[in-house]
Amino acid sequence: MEIKMTKQVPVNVRTLHIHLKVCDQFTCSISDQDDATIKEYEGYVPSFMPGNHYGDYVILDINMDTGLVENWVVPHPDDMQSFINGDD
Repeated sequence: MEIKMTKQVPVNVRTLHIHLKVCDQFTCSISDQDDATIKEYEGYVPSFMPGNHYGDYVILDINMDTGLVENWVVPHPDDMQSFINGDD
């Protein structure tokens, strides 16, 4: 089957919504200001990640103009410390 487009329609895409199901296969590493790894993690999506992810989804809203994650909320230092210590 072949479809030929003869008309182009401008689309103003503002946000890319990513909902990725990772179950318990999420991985990340956290680095300090010198790019030294202070935590490597595999498992459920951590609680400090944005969205109602229930530990199974990575949910990111990316602004297509800036490339920034719009729904990111800076985690509280105590929450990050708990995560790094393995309490999360």
